[in-house]
Amino acid sequence: MPSTPKPQGALHGVRILDMATVLAAPVGATLCADHGAEVVKLELPDGSDALRGLQPVKNGVPLWWKVANRGKQGITLDVRKPKGREILLSMLPEFDVLVENFRTGTMARWGLDTETLHRANPRLIVIRLTGFGQTGPYKERPGFARIFEAMSGFTNLTGEAGGPPLHSNYPIGDYIAGLFCAFAIAMEVARLRGDPEAPGTEVDLAATEALFRLLDPLPVEHEQMDFVRGPSGNRASYTAPSNMYRSRDGVWLSLVASSNAIFARTCDAVGLAGWASDPRFATNPARVENLDELDGALVRWFAGHDYAHIAGKLEAGGIPFSKVYSIEDIRSDPHFAERGAIVRMADPELGSVPGPCIVPRVAGHEPAIPRTGPSPGEHNEAIYGRFGLGPEELALLREQKVI
Repeated sequence: MPSTPKPQGALHGVRILDMATVLAAPVGATLCADHGAEVVKLELPDGSDALRGLQPVKNGVPLWWKVANRGKQGITLDVRKPKGREILLSMLPEFDVLVENFRTGTMARWGLDTETLHRANPRLIVIRLTGFGQTGPYKERPGFARIFEAMSGFTNLTGEAGGPPLHSNYPIGDYIAGLFCAFAIAMEVARLRGDPEAPGTEVDLAATEALFRLLDPLPVEHEQMDFVRGPSGNRASYTAPSNMYRSRDGVWLSLVASSNAIFARTCDAVGLAGWASDPRFATNPARVENLDELDGALVRWFAGHDYAHIAGKLEAGGIPFSKVYSIEDIRSDPHFAERGAIVRMADPELGSVPGPCIVPRVAGHEPAIPRTGPSPGEHNEAIYGRFGLGPEELALLREQKVI
């Protein structure tokens, strides 16, 4: 019999205290919340997290904050103050994971080094996500996504050949580090679930290393072939054809025909009969070597036809391609619509807002749609009430600007 779908994800029962700022580490905690973890977002009492000021902001409402911190409860606490530190340590036994992303050594200066945290909860998983790690000469450097992207070698792969490197108009470095953060949490939770006596740990996650980890061939091709991979525009230097092409009616498409079989079908679709067996193009290394001639022919064919004709030919040939989508295209595409790729999250200020669906999809599990990220201290009473702090004490803590 098929199992009954349940709203609880694999991380149900895991409690995460997210005291990180801006994007990378908070996104890691958010991904865990998507899969059932209970995440409490800890902010300073003044709500000064920089993400609240990043565009898009509509009439003072921080839209990016709301979607990036979805599914979390929010409290305020100034852990730099003695009373705030005391409250934090008193709460830690109720949490499985603490996520932070302050510069290396900052938490220790506040009296919250790993040893102190583990005295409060010996099984605590402490995720320290920084730009460059807990050791090394750059350990105390500040950093943002574009810095990680530049230093990892990632940005050196973008842009036109001979031109300047290009950043994407999106902090992809933060989100990749966030994925590794979520992976680290799941990895360590699995370890502790497998051994009730196992101690907690400290995870040293460097965002620059997270990006570099995805660039597998760079070190080996440099050592073995003395090759430094650089930008090549929309072309790929490792496979061909793989480029961006413009139709006669001005539509940009991305096409990839890496395998010999797909290349042969591409040749049939675009009228390059015999090219698949031509020694200059019969294998991928040969196609890369003779890319100028190959790409020139493809550019001319695409420029000579409207998008509808091109799409029909490529679809009929089973050739991997896509129009370059904007968010308008994504919202109107029937495939995204049927799969529910955009979900609506309840929001106390805006009613509801759209955001990406929970990924991945797990058989037998229908996750509840999260609500948007909390306002500063929205759940102070509920969360601190668990720890015996009543209205009078909370009022005093507010007056002292501890919460």
